[in-house]
Amino acid sequence: MLKISFNRKNALLYSAVVFTGILTIYGFTHYTKPSLPSGDPNNAGLYLPDGFEALAVVDSLKGSARQLSVNSNGDIYVKTRFHARTEGYGNVALRDTDNDGKADIITHFSKYESGPFGTAMKIHNGYLYFSSNLMVFRQKLKAGQLLPEKKIDTIVIDNPPAHIHQGKSIAFDGKGYMFVGWGAGSDVCADGTPGSKGQGKPDATIPGEGCPHLIDHGGIWKFDENKLNQVQSQGLRYANGMRSVIGMDWDKSTNSLFAVVHGRDYLHMLWPKLFSPWESAVLPADELFKVDQGIDGGWPYYYYDQIKGKKLLNPEYGGDKIKEGNGAKLAKPLVGFPGHFAPNDLLFYKGNQLPARYKNGAFVVLHGSTIRQPYPQGGYFVAFVPMLKGVVTGPWEVFADGFIQTDPVVTANSAGYRPMGIAEGPDGSLYISETEKGKIWRVMFKGDKSKFGTTQLAKMAIRKKTASNIKDPDPVKDNLELGKPVVASAVYTMYCGTCHQKDGKGDGARFPPLEGSEWVNGDKSRLIKIVLSGLSGPITVKGVPYSETMPAHGSFLNDEQVAEVLTYIRKSWGNNSDAVTKAEVGALR
Repeated sequence: MLKISFNRKNALLYSAVVFTGILTIYGFTHYTKPSLPSGDPNNAGLYLPDGFEALAVVDSLKGSARQLSVNSNGDIYVKTRFHARTEGYGNVALRDTDNDGKADIITHFSKYESGPFGTAMKIHNGYLYFSSNLMVFRQKLKAGQLLPEKKIDTIVIDNPPAHIHQGKSIAFDGKGYMFVGWGAGSDVCADGTPGSKGQGKPDATIPGEGCPHLIDHGGIWKFDENKLNQVQSQGLRYANGMRSVIGMDWDKSTNSLFAVVHGRDYLHMLWPKLFSPWESAVLPADELFKVDQGIDGGWPYYYYDQIKGKKLLNPEYGGDKIKEGNGAKLAKPLVGFPGHFAPNDLLFYKGNQLPARYKNGAFVVLHGSTIRQPYPQGGYFVAFVPMLKGVVTGPWEVFADGFIQTDPVVTANSAGYRPMGIAEGPDGSLYISETEKGKIWRVMFKGDKSKFGTTQLAKMAIRKKTASNIKDPDPVKDNLELGKPVVASAVYTMYCGTCHQKDGKGDGARFPPLEGSEWVNGDKSRLIKIVLSGLSGPITVKGVPYSETMPAHGSFLNDEQVAEVLTYIRKSWGNNSDAVTKAEVGALR
């Protein structure tokens, strides 16, 4: 037996050890795990499963927001959407100094060229990585400091001109490599004319014989995360046949890359005899892939029909809604979300605050559709896909809804909030950003994790079946124009309203407004030429930059139709400019 004799010195030493131990225990329980802040009334507008609370970290960021990331000390970094509104600054840093969950310090930093679709904001190995449409950058973070070092490293360089799908999403494998999405600036590798054929030979194996966009776009490339000024040829083409990849994440549990991919658009507008407005609203799927090296998503030759569960030939390449071609040989997506939901971010949860089930699956942020007319626009929520070891174990679920401020959403610009990015905080909270006003939510779990299950998810399951922005619309009951008088131009309804929206306000992102537009109310000759011959960006409308290509309409609209639609837009939505005549169109054709 060990004997210990105590004297005054030993007693003091013993007391000090005991007191230090108490402080250590108290510090561990009370300081490394601070209590969560209170949620806002009504969860700051969000619908969440039972046991969850939400608060607004910030209601509106100047310049609005794209993706975001959260540092180990809780500092939040956000990609700015409109640099022109922030004196050219592309990023913003937020800090909560009193632990109430609200941002007290908001500082914009770093100037670099980027359109409104520059994306990606991730913290990795002590660096803040972010991107524009054409570049991937990084800045060194300093411990304890809100702003990173001023020096900006350029990691990856793309060639101009920039286009809508060059968001440059990024993910890291933890082994020194970075994956970069390289979107294709085309809907389906055709010229946008109704009934036009796609370019190139389907399923081409020889470079140059297929869609020309696939030579250096429409996929994912792999780069050294630490090498500066890399051009595309220095990277490895990791995946192919993916039109637009805005959300990617690396899942450590399966040691694999996952990505969400936007499907094609305009099935009814381009092929009205083949696809109904309803089919065009719900098809084709936006896809979630497990991205193994060499995978081919099938774009532009194929689309995924989530209702039939098949890859089908696009009509531009001879498809008729039945022909599969070689679609069965392509990689099948893990999930096919309804058409045009626009998945813009992806997150595999690693923390412990949320119930354990959320560590077995992926969160997907669905930005929302713009072209589902005459049906309600869909998306605008955050989904959760249950998975185990990379295999989907059940239907996707609604995790967070309530972003829309009008119901139903008729035009994208009237949605209110459109969720964009998702990130995990150091305590396991989730942070969600949105693009229209720059609001950020913090979502926390305060319920009993051991009892979390179907009961707590029940109301979200009901929303999936009933909410106008989530459910599949009924072909008749949910047609918002059925039985109503036609008040718009027939040409506008068929060919223009899909992009510029029924109210002429545009979608606030891809397609510019016609209401109050200097392009609409200005020189008639310029406007006529745009409709006849098309227009490639970038352009600025009402102070906002746009880069989407408008296809030429002169080959399928006659002079009378062009005059009719231009007169309509020049006299609608508060515009009051003079009419365009058939003779004026003919003179410029």
